[in-house]
Amino acid sequence: MSRPATTPSLRRRAAVPFVALGALLASSLTVALAPGAHAADTLLSQGRPATASSQEGDGYAAAAAVDGDLTRTRWASQWSDQQWFQVDLGQVSNLSRVVLTWESAYGKDYEIQASDNGSDWHTLKKVTGGDGGTDDLTVSGSGRYVRMQGLARSGGYGYSLWEFQVYGSAGGTTPPPAPGAVKVEGGQGNWRLTVGGQPYTVKGVTWGPAVSDAPRYLPDVRAMGANTIRTWGTDGSSKALLDAAASNGIRVINGFWLQPGGGPGAGGCVDYVTDTAYKSTMLTEFAKWVDAYKSHPATLMWNVGNESVLGLQNCYGGTELEAQRNAYTSFVNDVAKKIHGIDPDHPVTSTDAWTGAWPYYKRNAPDLDLYAVNSYSNVCKVRQDWIDGGYTKPYIVTETGPAGEWEVPDDANGVPDEPTDVQKADGYTKAWNCVTGHQGVALGATLFHYGTEHDFGGVWFNLVPDGLKRLSYYAVKKAYTGSASVGNTPPVISGMTVSPASSAPAGGDFTVHADVRDPDGDAVTYKVFLSGNYANGDKRLVEAQWRSTGNGNFTVTAPQRLGVWKVYVQAEDGHGNAGIETRSVKVVAPPVSGTDLALNRPATASSSQQSYGDCPCTPALAVDGRADTRWASDWSDPQWFQVDLGAPKALRRLQLVWDPAYAKSYEVQVSDDANTWRPVYSTTAGDGDVDTLDVSATGRYVRLQLTARGTGWGYSLHELGIYG
Repeated sequence: MSRPATTPSLRRRAAVPFVALGALLASSLTVALAPGAHAADTLLSQGRPATASSQEGDGYAAAAAVDGDLTRTRWASQWSDQQWFQVDLGQVSNLSRVVLTWESAYGKDYEIQASDNGSDWHTLKKVTGGDGGTDDLTVSGSGRYVRMQGLARSGGYGYSLWEFQVYGSAGGTTPPPAPGAVKVEGGQGNWRLTVGGQPYTVKGVTWGPAVSDAPRYLPDVRAMGANTIRTWGTDGSSKALLDAAASNGIRVINGFWLQPGGGPGAGGCVDYVTDTAYKSTMLTEFAKWVDAYKSHPATLMWNVGNESVLGLQNCYGGTELEAQRNAYTSFVNDVAKKIHGIDPDHPVTSTDAWTGAWPYYKRNAPDLDLYAVNSYSNVCKVRQDWIDGGYTKPYIVTETGPAGEWEVPDDANGVPDEPTDVQKADGYTKAWNCVTGHQGVALGATLFHYGTEHDFGGVWFNLVPDGLKRLSYYAVKKAYTGSASVGNTPPVISGMTVSPASSAPAGGDFTVHADVRDPDGDAVTYKVFLSGNYANGDKRLVEAQWRSTGNGNFTVTAPQRLGVWKVYVQAEDGHGNAGIETRSVKVVAPPVSGTDLALNRPATASSSQQSYGDCPCTPALAVDGRADTRWASDWSDPQWFQVDLGAPKALRRLQLVWDPAYAKSYEVQVSDDANTWRPVYSTTAGDGDVDTLDVSATGRYVRLQLTARGTGWGYSLHELGIYG
């Protein structure tokens, strides 16, 4: 059967400012000279395939640095910084030492990095102030590929290595999840989750990438210190994800989707009181996949539904809503009993969007082993809600992180004020501290969201949009590993401003400023994006037309479409990290010099909307000088709109500011008596937004003869300006 994608739309739903994240740590190391023998080490790199960012000439290929010759052959790069050398060990290996034997052209600053796939790198060591010779570096970690990423050269030449040697043990693998039944053990206020009798705290992330990308990204999830991922749907495609999770020592909270899942704004209404066919179908479907995956080593627990108790308010109201919520949670209990009958070795929970759903579960779903909740800025209130509700089951938090779009105050342009990167990172830290602070009751969390979408929602919530690691990624890693040393971290952006923020002329330029620092001193490159989410509903990030003017200043060309846009500054450090900050900009009609002859003059039209949306939308509202009022016609062709200037006036320019309901074909006409009309402009290719028209005419009356609509609605003008 069909089902929703395993990843929900990236949230929806007012707001708590966050405390700034503490200073991020940059690491340096003392370089040891003259390597000694290490009997436990095995040389893994010799003779293995090697590549590099460049080579100085034909005699200085990368292979020369892994051939075992310490004095006669070498790799040498071109004469510039940011060069790299890497070796493929052939399989993921446990790494213990890296020895670099430099020629006189050595790396002063560089990093030793490792990767399982050759594209996603993590830093094992960073050297600053190296003095050449032989660097014998102790490392800890694993990877198939090992790389020297040059940051700064010692002189005017490039980087040159006589030999690059990697030591460790071949075939390093992540152990599979521990075998054994998963249980909720203990009693009131003293519960714990166990796997095979061993305590297990859920340190997880919600899972976003495609199943086919699981082998690529799950090693990174594990490297973050996570032990769990959460999905929203389970079907035949889930086996590949479970297999990849198991091979990386990760367990899965297998989700089952029920309508109307996703909380506010979600679609799909089901009558849980009377629709026995739907409930029977879903019960059979869920049982099928429980039976298929109950013995899979990656299965941690089953999660029935997502935010449906809250979401039912989109379908029902009053006493009927109460009846539906009781029926839904009773059905969840039926599913829990069915699952327990098939699989007694894994717990069953059910997620909702707020703790207000828990009384329904308490009343109607006694067979759940634990509760679950998605909570963002209110996550630290969950503990008190649990106490006040007198609940007798533990819980997990299945989504949490920084404040969402629905939780923050609006900015000066009337759109949600997105938290900064620093505030978002602190949001994850705060959330995890509140979860772990409820000892014996909160059994862990899956933080939202390990996703790669690089769009409006992706930048708001994703830890790795477009594969780039954010400050939030490192906050989660620090929380889960308990280590303050998390490697190279992203650039930090502060003080981002847009000017003019509320009056950027369509098609004109506005200025963006951002203060950027990189904790590791990396060179930073920039990109500037725009999102029309609030202007036209397009959530994509599209690179803007922009140029840097120095000192953190950027000149950006505004879109032609009017409305509030989001502007994003993305700062990348060349190591797979990015800082991303965003502010809004309101795009308005370009100013026109001179006096508006139509301002507050008598206006008439062939028709006007009286009660649709923000209407009545009378003709006078299109000549009142305000951008937030409009005239709107009936939904038919043709229509007309005209204004009386009071006396014949010489006209040189008109500006039509359209609502999204615009004219594709229209003619501008003038008249001295409102009977005989003379055309002065016409088009059959109108595209809405703002039309600024140069005309040369004289007349008392100006009319728009509207012959073809650009949408299924009528014609709608925010403003008609006429200038002499």
